[in-house]
Amino acid sequence: MKLLALLLSHWLFSLQSSDSLTLKWQTQVNRRLDSLSNSPFLQTGMVGMSVKSAKTGKSVISFQAKKSLAPASTMKLLSTATALMTLGDSFMYQTTLEYSGSIVDSVLNGNVYIKGNGDPSLGSWRFKNQPDYKQLLDAWAMKVKALGIKKINGRIMGDASFFNANVIPNTWIWGDMGNYYGAGCYGLNINENLFWVTFQPKGYMESAGFVKTAPDLPYLTKINKVLTDRAGTGDQVMIYSTPYQDAILMEGFVPQGSSFSVKGSIPDPAFYMAFALSKKCEELGIQIQEGPTSTLELDKRYLTHSKPSGTMTIATQNSPSLKELVKACNYQSINLYAEAFLKTPSVLLNMGNGTSDAVKGFEQIWRAKGLNMQGLKMKDGSGLSPSNAVTTDIMTDVLSIMTNEKSFNSYYESIPVVGVSGTVANLAKKSKAAGNIHAKSGSIEGVRAYGGYFTASNGELYCFSIIFNKYDSSYGNATKELEKLMIMLTDL
Repeated sequence: MKLLALLLSHWLFSLQSSDSLTLKWQTQVNRRLDSLSNSPFLQTGMVGMSVKSAKTGKSVISFQAKKSLAPASTMKLLSTATALMTLGDSFMYQTTLEYSGSIVDSVLNGNVYIKGNGDPSLGSWRFKNQPDYKQLLDAWAMKVKALGIKKINGRIMGDASFFNANVIPNTWIWGDMGNYYGAGCYGLNINENLFWVTFQPKGYMESAGFVKTAPDLPYLTKINKVLTDRAGTGDQVMIYSTPYQDAILMEGFVPQGSSFSVKGSIPDPAFYMAFALSKKCEELGIQIQEGPTSTLELDKRYLTHSKPSGTMTIATQNSPSLKELVKACNYQSINLYAEAFLKTPSVLLNMGNGTSDAVKGFEQIWRAKGLNMQGLKMKDGSGLSPSNAVTTDIMTDVLSIMTNEKSFNSYYESIPVVGVSGTVANLAKKSKAAGNIHAKSGSIEGVRAYGGYFTASNGELYCFSIIFNKYDSSYGNATKELEKLMIMLTDL
């Protein structure tokens, strides 16, 4: 009995000691947050922070955690979680090359279709054992030739109808859309809908010459207003375009020196694929009676584009697994992938194929998991929209719920490790946070945020979300302040 009493006394002392340390830690974190909130750095802005036990969902830090804040790219934590939870980590997108009609005497009396189903990685350079866009188009042209086709009495068409034709979320900024990170998410994507444009700088404040785009986009009008700045000034170019435009406007500055390249977004990747495949086929000696087109191009001309039933499959291209795609998305913060992950579950669950449909689908999926949606104003899946709003409470609730899902390990591994990998590789290096905290970063104008998981000193897994909005950078560095808070997390 004495031994039992001694053990019980020791256990109670340990528990009280642990509670005392936790209370001390909470006090220190809350004081730091109070100090930040009242400092010139955040006096006109706001900080929200939530920390919860990943296993139980019990809150240990809740500082303005129910305030709706712009999350920037930490929104990707929600879209990637939704895709993994609903589709499974082994899910693969599938793009098919098909033809209609019949082949008689080496003549195809019909059309060739490139049928997309939203794969954001088609033709990307990021994945081993996957063809890039040049290799893919070469292989498909050879597949057409292998059918014995020497002439197509029709055309090649890019079918992007898997997603709604309104591919840009309503609240994205005009200045983002033509740049690579603002590429629309189409039913048919290629090379992450990215092109490089190369300029030849001249003398200071002289026009920089347009050299080329890669991929080649000869069917687009290029309006070049780019000037030459001093050497070493870097990329100051803005590219303006939308999915329905036949022109791209380029403004800004490139530095003096050798040729200089910047990245833009392909306005209609389905049309580009049809155009490029037509060119490849013609290089192989295949005549094509009509010019290339896409579902979007036909919409612009008020023409119908229903694909006939009974098409024959020429080739199929599977994407990497969703596990791999989600990891690329969170490690490199790829907006296109996040938009696809938001919209794909909505289509496959018959909830609609547009962004607004996908948001409703997202809410339906997570309500069924018991998530309280109060404070969520979701406008996209990537966080690029400044109109997005979410509470840090919702962020940590999603992170906690995911620990009970089959795909949790894939989700956890998709979030970069502080001081080690992804967009947080250079954060908190040589600190106790490095190698411990898995954190997705977020950054748009006036917003800095991190969210993810960390392991406490007792081995328990916790989830966290910290968001700064409308801070004053003349009084401090947002990334450094967030870094300090994350280092404090590891004291728990």
